[in-house]
Amino acid sequence: MHVLVIGAAGMVGRKLVARLAADGAIGGTPITRFSLVDVIAPEAPAGTETRAWAADLSSPGEAACMVGTRPDLIFHLAAIVSGEAEADFDKGYRINLDGTRLLFEAIRAEGIRQAPYAPRVVFTSSIATFGAPFPDPIPDAFHLTPLTSYGTQKAIGELLLADYSRRGIFDGIGIRLPTICIRPGAPNKAASGFFSSILREPLAGKEAVLPVPDTVMHWHASPRAAVGFLLHAATLDTAPLGARRNLTMPGLAATVAEQIEALRRVAGDKAVALIRPAPDETIARIVAGWPRRFDAGRAESLGFVAEKTFDEIIQVHIQDELGGRVP
Repeated sequence: MHVLVIGAAGMVGRKLVARLAADGAIGGTPITRFSLVDVIAPEAPAGTETRAWAADLSSPGEAACMVGTRPDLIFHLAAIVSGEAEADFDKGYRINLDGTRLLFEAIRAEGIRQAPYAPRVVFTSSIATFGAPFPDPIPDAFHLTPLTSYGTQKAIGELLLADYSRRGIFDGIGIRLPTICIRPGAPNKAASGFFSSILREPLAGKEAVLPVPDTVMHWHASPRAAVGFLLHAATLDTAPLGARRNLTMPGLAATVAEQIEALRRVAGDKAVALIRPAPDETIARIVAGWPRRFDAGRAESLGFVAEKTFDEIIQVHIQDELGGRVP
């Protein structure tokens, strides 16, 4: 099997590639080669047949180059994050929408050039496709009314994925990811970044800034769970999905206060004392329109799983990023 990962240098992309390389197969089918692409050249996993290169999916001809080798499985993870898409309107639509459309069109063109060709496409969408007002919890089939440019771009991508799949151009599945927490490494430009930083930095003995009230609730899953979602989506029988090709992933609804109390249980009062409130009206305004809790029963019935407590999410970070213990 030939696997193409677009966005392979990002946090989730790196973890996905590492897992695929370690497993050596997906759904029982051996992986024979990787194609890994991002705006920064991804690192090729050792011991694999891999082509890794830097490219912008939204640039003319790049999508055709990626698809021209006819990968069997395509993970489309490439996007700019919520805060950046809101701050830079043109860049958000160019990367998140135009790039997606160009990829889908390149697959269609390759199928026309030499049929048959209809790969599995796994598209990472977002719970930002939903906007207030909404019920609590939000059902999987609730209408999409995003309140950010990022959410709008992802919602359009979901519609395109469903239509191209309906026409048999590819076999697509879209997964609406929760906010991924705790994200390792340096903070990014996502408006949701503080959900990770208020845990990640104190666990490393550093100060963290909290820009919103601790009553804010959100929907979370760990990076480990996100990789599990992608792998399961890649092998799932899509026939039961029918025309509804996009699924809200399971997660955990928790307030910031509940996050902090989980941190206290795991790492003690000393870690919690490193969190400094610093209200930010821009972030608070963006977060106010985000969904808080979902009924992910449809995805769960199809075998997708996530953590049940925030203590588990913190422990995943400690195991995967901190060598199994708090410094």
